[in-house]
Amino acid sequence: MKRVRYSVAVSLDGYIAGPKGEYDWIVMDPEIDFQALYEQFDTVFVGRKSYAAATQGGKADKLFGMDTFVFSRTLNQDDYSKITIVADGFKETVTALKEKSGKDIWLFGGGVLFRSLLQAGLVDSVEVAVIPALLGQGIPLLPGS
Repeated sequence: MKRVRYSVAVSLDGYIAGPKGEYDWIVMDPEIDFQALYEQFDTVFVGRKSYAAATQGGKADKLFGMDTFVFSRTLNQDDYSKITIVADGFKETVTALKEKSGKDIWLFGGGVLFRSLLQAGLVDSVEVAVIPALLGQGIPLLPGS
């Protein structure tokens, strides 16, 4: 059974992105073996805004070479042939994917998607890398209701 793992960087004051979604404050530690991290996953879950940021507004075949599921009510599946758009029934979709064999699922980016999956009891672990930066404002790790 696959696990959904929220692996995210957070500032000292609890933000996962700046006020405009910027993440340039995240320092890429050369000591971290990102390839080894990516190899733990074969599927990635991402929200629309994080997908747009990761692809710089374009359309990627897949993020990080993984099966990519973008959770969005505004994107149209017909416009994206290489990824899966999840507009409705996210609980059923996530539950079915977790039941498959394979590597874990990386919940990437946005706090809103994280909160929705967490409230539904679908997140198996939270892995936070604290970056020594103070943003003062931005997108919080746990957005309010």
